[in-house]
Amino acid sequence: MPAKNLGIENNNLYIGGEWVDSTGGDSYEVRNPAHRHQVLAEVQSAGIEDAESAIAAAKEAAAGWASTPAPQRADVLYRVHELMRERFEEFARLITLEEGKSLPDARGEVQRSLNIIQYAAGEGRRMFGYTTPSESRDTVAYTLRRPLGVVAVITPWNFPLAIPAWKMAPALICGNAIVFKPASSTPLSAIKLTETFVEAGLPPGVLNLVTGPGRSVGDYMVNHPDIAGISFTGSTEIGAKLYSQAAATLKKVQCEMGGKNAVIVLSDADMEQAIGSVALAAFGSTGQRCTATSRVIVEESALDSFLEGLVERTRGMTVGDGLDSCDVGPVASEGQFEKIMEYIGIGQAEGANLLHGGRALTEPEFSEGLYIEPTIFTEVDPGMRIAQEEIFGPVLTVFSCRDLSDAIEISNDVQFGLSSSIYTSDVRKAFRYIEGVDAGMVHVNAPTLGGEVHLPFGGSKASGVGPREQGTEAVNFFSEVVTAYVDYSGGT
Repeated sequence: MPAKNLGIENNNLYIGGEWVDSTGGDSYEVRNPAHRHQVLAEVQSAGIEDAESAIAAAKEAAAGWASTPAPQRADVLYRVHELMRERFEEFARLITLEEGKSLPDARGEVQRSLNIIQYAAGEGRRMFGYTTPSESRDTVAYTLRRPLGVVAVITPWNFPLAIPAWKMAPALICGNAIVFKPASSTPLSAIKLTETFVEAGLPPGVLNLVTGPGRSVGDYMVNHPDIAGISFTGSTEIGAKLYSQAAATLKKVQCEMGGKNAVIVLSDADMEQAIGSVALAAFGSTGQRCTATSRVIVEESALDSFLEGLVERTRGMTVGDGLDSCDVGPVASEGQFEKIMEYIGIGQAEGANLLHGGRALTEPEFSEGLYIEPTIFTEVDPGMRIAQEEIFGPVLTVFSCRDLSDAIEISNDVQFGLSSSIYTSDVRKAFRYIEGVDAGMVHVNAPTLGGEVHLPFGGSKASGVGPREQGTEAVNFFSEVVTAYVDYSGGT
């Protein structure tokens, strides 16, 4: 059934400019993680035939959209931006209902989506090439950009609006047609976003939406000869497989994957600032973001005071239904809930000290949802699984270090390299940290979270492969550079 009470008119697939049922007639329920008995909507489940139809529709529409002047493509994005601003609270509420994050977090996600779309629209008048002197007489040499053609956008559940927006907006401004596969557990924001693009005047076939579970659909898209580029955000395991498959058919690929982000707190830091930042970045959004802080490395002389303040701050955080504007919402799914609780058990079995939390909340006010108390482990050895593996939940591991060099060594001793942060009042140490830490994004006296839309987003090592997202890097990924030589000598 369509979720009209949620501001959504459709529960269908969107292919070739039409809202259609899946070929197999399959559907599934989307539930509220804060109240698992509450069915938000019943959504269509796409199969291989639907994916093929979506790719064919995108291929048919690609040439027309590519030939549309980029400033005219920008007009559609500006209209999307306008419509989303008008429905800001509708989008935020929908994110909270289907993903579980607190309403303030959801509002932040909507604002980030607006920023991304606005920035990408501006690129419609900034898709610059360059001219250069030719070594040949009577010759003009210059570069221009050309869209890839049909691209696949595959997105995760934890940012059901912002991540699709930061992939789709630059893909569209560059002139590509899209086949969009959102996460199965959070398809409603994707449907509402697609409806907004349709209302804004995006031509039929330029954006195609296939919802539902099933890795087979994703694999089919990755291996399809008419898909020229793939933008993926998700686990390192799936991203590595996808990158390998796509490379075999010479597709252009970007994969934004996992993180095990560390904050270094030196003894000269502003402790109140550091404590507040770590608590927010570790437990906000229930720790379910790739840039969340999952490790904190504290200089020995400051460890006791830092932990005392961190526990006090964590105890003051409210847990509950995200619509109540709490600090920590429910875990997004039963599978994720079980994974987090398993890791908490692993940490205890490994000998780490459970300083705070560590339990599923089962009191009557939590009985309908998937709630885990914010959890802090101390006395963690860098080789422990809870120190090395991505948990993706409200679990923080604390390490002690001798000095900055020791802290950087601990920070780098993981397979991931997405985001990192340091708190210090010594600018010399800050720059040594920036030069020595293995991460794609570094922060000084600021949390590991997020970033700004006009700057590259992404990580190194197992956190990312392929070109970065956002900013001019997004335009670079979703287009190809063509070098033109024009000989006007007339053959003389």
